[in-house]
Amino acid sequence: MTHDMDTSLAERVAAYAVGLRFERLSAAAVHEVKRRVLDSIGCAFGAFDAEPCVVARKVASQLSAGPGVGATLWGTAHRAPLDWAAFANGALVRYLDYNDTYLSKEPAHPSDNIPAAFAAAEAAGKSGRDVIAAIVAAYEVQCRFCDAASLRSIGFDHVTYGCFSSATAAGMLFGLDATQMRHALGIAGVASAALRQTRVGELSHWKGCAFANAARHGVFAATLAKAGMTGPHPIFEGEKGFEKLVSQRPIIVEGPFARAVPADRETAESQREMILGTSIKRWPVEYHAQSAVEASLAIRAEILSHDAGGSVAERIRSVLVESHDAAVDIIGSEPEKWRPTSRETADHSLPYIVGAALADGVMTPASFDDARFTDADLLELVGRVGIRRHAELSGMYPQAVGNIVTVTLADGRAISRRVDYPTGHAKNPMSDAAVRQKFHAMADSVMGESRARELVEVVWRLEEVADVRDVIEAMRVPV
Repeated sequence: MTHDMDTSLAERVAAYAVGLRFERLSAAAVHEVKRRVLDSIGCAFGAFDAEPCVVARKVASQLSAGPGVGATLWGTAHRAPLDWAAFANGALVRYLDYNDTYLSKEPAHPSDNIPAAFAAAEAAGKSGRDVIAAIVAAYEVQCRFCDAASLRSIGFDHVTYGCFSSATAAGMLFGLDATQMRHALGIAGVASAALRQTRVGELSHWKGCAFANAARHGVFAATLAKAGMTGPHPIFEGEKGFEKLVSQRPIIVEGPFARAVPADRETAESQREMILGTSIKRWPVEYHAQSAVEASLAIRAEILSHDAGGSVAERIRSVLVESHDAAVDIIGSEPEKWRPTSRETADHSLPYIVGAALADGVMTPASFDDARFTDADLLELVGRVGIRRHAELSGMYPQAVGNIVTVTLADGRAISRRVDYPTGHAKNPMSDAAVRQKFHAMADSVMGESRARELVEVVWRLEEVADVRDVIEAMRVPV
């Protein structure tokens, strides 16, 4: 695919989005969308009673909207305004830090776009095929932008790109033409910049709500563009645009909306759907710690294979985690990470995550309950965890997300494990059965095993669903 050198990035994204059809998607991409939808809904039910999610649902429930202008709050029968539904449902998907990940110059959780896509699809009465295509497009936009420029390195949060991706998905489902889509991207982008303070120091509820807010803004932008609102242009290349003030460098993208790709450079890799390079989380922790959990659990099993008596924690003298720069910078350098006082900080703490995995032999959402991350004995073990940068692992990032965990026991013996591609990584994917098992572990207790099984079957045949409201209805929690 080639583009006129004079077209703006927003125009190229708009042309791509309005021209994308389900029939052009690979079978692999369609299947991955269904896996991500199931995984995201599972994450949502796992967080259904979490405090910030209850707050978001309560506020959104105070507002009502009719068919065509509203969307259902997942698990309920209440229809709220579109942007509020995107926010409340988005908070559910993101809160446990358990949904999928993409790692590049900027990390992302692209399944954060799924609640916004479903809200727009529900309001517009769209089919499963329509929402699948919109989700693929959202992954394309967010992940390719993440490939182009880091935002966290200059103080902005990764969710900043989410305004563009969610506006793209919603615009497709609203049936915007290319001009309207360009306006939606301009409206979304002009107020998109989110500060990285969300993920610095002691973390708050907002850590799990920041992308939900970006998605709320993206849906709102597409709604306005549909009604005729125009947006600033060019939003990226303009004198006071995104590239000058936010990314501070050009957003140069590969793939279907690259500026101009000579025919001899149009490779299968550059046209491969980005969703195929994303990773599903096996453990409910920040993605850079996934391999550390896997390594720690293997070490714990090795320790227990020797009958030395006493708890595992009592047998450990010290722990060293060698990791890549991104992991150290994000989850292994601030003092708060060794004594977390909130769930949000604990699941973004490499020393806490490793200590809990070694002590407990499991890593579930309950690992981050208040009673666990304030336990004095566990925190004493966490205090024995050291973090060190590892040049080779840093050089392999982001293609690999390795951690080397070395435990020195009280008797002087050392046990070390290295994991580069944790279970769920794009190069070591989870099976469909494992994705389904993860879903049931979170959904069954909320909606009942029977209804959960029915919902799984609906999602697995999403491309056959004539109206996505059938999926939303299948998600309702029995009262």
